[in-house]
Amino acid sequence: MIDKSKITQLIEDKLSEGQFIVSLDVTPTSQIMVTLDSLDGITIDHCVQISRLVEGSLDREEDDFELQVSSAGLGQPLKVDRQFVKNIGQEMEVVLTNGEKLEGLLKTADQNGFELETTKREKVEGHKKKQLITRLHSIAFDEAKTVKNIIKF
Repeated sequence: MIDKSKITQLIEDKLSEGQFIVSLDVTPTSQIMVTLDSLDGITIDHCVQISRLVEGSLDREEDDFELQVSSAGLGQPLKVDRQFVKNIGQEMEVVLTNGEKLEGLLKTADQNGFELETTKREKVEGHKKKQLITRLHSIAFDEAKTVKNIIKF
């Protein structure tokens, strides 16, 4: 069986400052899937270096495995707090665990959660037309089902 903690430590020792592991999964069929990210982005060269490192440290005679090393994609949900910090100031789509969907600007993030600023037109008492209302939502990570970048062309 492939030791996930050994692979994690091996990769973390090789990553430069600002780079981090988003996910590392080892399936029962010996598929190793590593997703990396960085505050400056991950290049294909970084993925190749990590792939060669892992490949060279495991013995195919002992365990036959399939290895995939990739960068976190733009359309993929954010998974770790460092990804939230990287995306401060970006438009995000958040689906809460209660099913509510919010779209807005990611304002802050820390190890406990994040703040999302939403703006939408709402009926306000005393006004004939809907008014533009801005709200700041504090959301804990466990309250968010998915958080994705809104991609605009």
